[in-house]
Amino acid sequence: MHRSRTNAPTLSIVVPVFNEEDNVVPLAREIVDAIASPLTYEIVFVDDGSTDATTARIRRLRQEMQNVVLVRHARRCGQSAAIRTGVREARAGWVATLDGDGQNDPADIPLMLELMRQDSTGLVKLVAGVRRMRRDRWVRRVSSRVANAVRRAFLRDGMPDTGCGIKLFHRATFLEIPAFDHMHRFLPALFQREGAKVVSIDVRHRARLHGRSKYGVANRLWGGIVDLFGVWWLMSRSTSHDRVVEGPS
Repeated sequence: MHRSRTNAPTLSIVVPVFNEEDNVVPLAREIVDAIASPLTYEIVFVDDGSTDATTARIRRLRQEMQNVVLVRHARRCGQSAAIRTGVREARAGWVATLDGDGQNDPADIPLMLELMRQDSTGLVKLVAGVRRMRRDRWVRRVSSRVANAVRRAFLRDGMPDTGCGIKLFHRATFLEIPAFDHMHRFLPALFQREGAKVVSIDVRHRARLHGRSKYGVANRLWGGIVDLFGVWWLMSRSTSHDRVVEGPS
């Protein structure tokens, strides 16, 4: 059962996590420090089948932060499924996503909100972060660079870095796009398929302080290239068109 959207906050911040017991508490407190009033928001943690103390740490957070929400998968379903679960549970019309490992800086969210507000056309539905100075091991940087280059060549989405976890997007548009495993890597192209405008912004990237990465060359590079062909097929079969809707949004 989904929660009522009556008196919904302005922003929902969705954080997918898997075995991030040492990261969830400091990340939540950073979010609180980054988001200034009068903006209202909620933090939706989606625990994707963790086997450590992640769930217990989030439950403890909920005792001190009333705007923290916990959604759990009984088994691990993957990052894309966790993001979609969080977006469906979100009550706000706009959603920001952050990776649960603490490598994204929540202080970039207000900058993304301001960029979205500057859009006078109302067509911008996704603001995507771009990691200009990555704090990862060389093998992750190289595999990501190759995957991004191949994706740009095939999809021509104009985005330099679609693997960055920090994004801000329109909830209703997100829920219109096809759902499949690894879809989070292709959100700019999928939003463009729906006729939405996508912009990017440089964001900070930090070294992981706790835990281990859940991605390697096999699932980051080769898995992404396999999915690329499916997204290319979707783009070639797009039926989106310019729409003019009159009335309240």
